[in-house]
Amino acid sequence: MNYRVLIAGDRSSAGKTTVSMGLMANLKDNGYVVQPFKVGLDYIDPSYHSFITGRPSRNLDGLLMKDDIIKDIFFDATKDADISIIEGVRGLYEGYSALSDIGSTAQIAKILKTPVILVIDARSITRSVAALVKGYQSFDPEINISGVILNHLGSKRHGEKAEEAINEYTNLEVLGLIPRDKFTGIKMRHLGLVPAIEGEITDKNFSTTVENIKRLIADYVDIDKVVSIAKSAKNIDNYRKNGSIESDTIFTRSPQPKKIKIGVAMDEAFNFYYYDNLYLLDNAGAELVYFSPVHDRKLPDVDGLYIGGGYPEFYAEELESNKSMLTSIKKFCEKDKPVFAECGGLVYLMDKMEIKNDEYSFVGLIDGYSSMNRDRRIVNYVLGKFIEDSIIAKKNDEFIGHEFHRSIAFCNEKTYAINLTRGEGIKDGRDGVMVHNTLATYTHLHAASFLPFSKNFVESCKIVAI
Repeated sequence: MNYRVLIAGDRSSAGKTTVSMGLMANLKDNGYVVQPFKVGLDYIDPSYHSFITGRPSRNLDGLLMKDDIIKDIFFDATKDADISIIEGVRGLYEGYSALSDIGSTAQIAKILKTPVILVIDARSITRSVAALVKGYQSFDPEINISGVILNHLGSKRHGEKAEEAINEYTNLEVLGLIPRDKFTGIKMRHLGLVPAIEGEITDKNFSTTVENIKRLIADYVDIDKVVSIAKSAKNIDNYRKNGSIESDTIFTRSPQPKKIKIGVAMDEAFNFYYYDNLYLLDNAGAELVYFSPVHDRKLPDVDGLYIGGGYPEFYAEELESNKSMLTSIKKFCEKDKPVFAECGGLVYLMDKMEIKNDEYSFVGLIDGYSSMNRDRRIVNYVLGKFIEDSIIAKKNDEFIGHEFHRSIAFCNEKTYAINLTRGEGIKDGRDGVMVHNTLATYTHLHAASFLPFSKNFVESCKIVAI
């Protein structure tokens, strides 16, 4: 079936996340099986998609992933879905370069032949909205912009004038006129929205906020017309030369029975995981066992650990006070069991974290500390090469990844597995500190773009488990 539509913004904060969430919630209520996607390497928006639809939201990134990989992910995710909502990133044409669409929402729209609905921040403009729409249409004729939603409108008359201008000067239909609205606001912090898993645990009004967003979109957007646009999407050809859409993909499951167990830290402090990383580990033969560094007293019985990113700085007191878990993790690492830690996991494995005038003791495996005492936020694509064999890669393996943090690490360790040619890493363009059989990085890797990750990690666990 592959009905699909892409919700793009004219800029960041245009409202595409609110619109996407509201559409997903209403479509689900109307009986559709809704498959969500997010363009780019965001962790947080997909957590809301998944909360609303009950299905894993999948990331699509045209810089990291080849076209066939993007189609692999799309077809794998949609095989039992009725309709897909793809949320864009930043402005429609923003990407890796000023002179190409690589890494942009527009690139994904073209690869997946998906009609686009443009969400415009119409704050303080009326006739100029038509000029904006015409510019977006003419900028890349390959992009099928099929409708417009105007957001942040100050009054009914404001919306009417803007719609009148669009009707007069363009061939596009206005599908929604959304007023400025405060009661749907989801809490923000320095890396974006508060993740859905955390909101569920810590915010008693979380479900009400999501319900308010659903009602807002139902009241001000023509959802039937959105569905009609989704149904107009062109078929995507069978892109496999020597196989089929159903087989010969990166998601082909290992025939080996699951014997290896990998513990995955998952709670309000650690929840930044690309779904495909976990999915591909499962496909490679790992049984994933989830645990909470905040709430559990010790590790489960596992052969390896995966400690992803998140917001350990907001739960530093709880993490520090859970002494038995800190001890359990340190002893596990000191037994040379395979451990992969990304970003928040990296700082958790260090001696301590500084936050303003306070210090919090953490695992103490990595000699050094992290600090939150700066205003700079690091959000980068990174390019790198492994200069040492590690639990997830071999020497000379190259990758494109992502940095997403505000902390800075002061690390005294000498052995690093990664050299970066783009990005900051831990120190002087080096990343991937190695201690015992632990690899800890600021770089986030997407397993669908770096395929050795899952197979090597599972194999590393098998070697130690024998």
